Amino acid sequence: MSRSISVLFVCLGNICRSPTAHAVFRSKVKEAGLQDQIVVDSAGTGSWHIGEPPDARSTEVAEQNGYDMSEIFARQVCTEDFDKFDYILAMDKENHNVLQRLKTESGSVILDYFMSFSKRTKRFDVPDPYFGTEGGFDHVLELIEGASDGLLDHVRQQLKPPF
Repeated sequence: MSRSISVLFVCLGNICRSPTAHAVFRSKVKEAGLQDQIVVDSAGTGSWHIGEPPDARSTEVAEQNGYDMSEIFARQVCTEDFDKFDYILAMDKENHNVLQRLKTESGSVILDYFMSFSKRTKRFDVPDPYFGTEGGFDHVLELIEGASDGLLDHVRQQLKPPF
């Protein structure tokens, strides 16, 4: 039986950064042929956008770069996520702090910054493009692609059977 790993990306409203990470990482997982072993989801710490599709600007930039966000809808992170997921990855310090307060003791989840997996930059925060300029969404996608590559390399190592 093959091992599976589940990853949850978390930002504030689950309409810009985390659904972009969801779409990008899911695409890279599929390209690697690991879609049966890696589960990908996203959520927000806030409740404002529950049930809504990603921000149109995020969707446009994702689609222009070959990523499909059509089946992603905002949801709020819940305490059960800490038992359900192997990795919960925050987009910034504010959301990481909220997640630390929500984390249950029973789960063995790895709570970290998504950008800690990037080999391209030392930054820990993915900036929120919501109130910024159009170029902010392109910048976010670039950061997410780099961190997704590093995360996929890391997860591949976790999937290897122990010797």
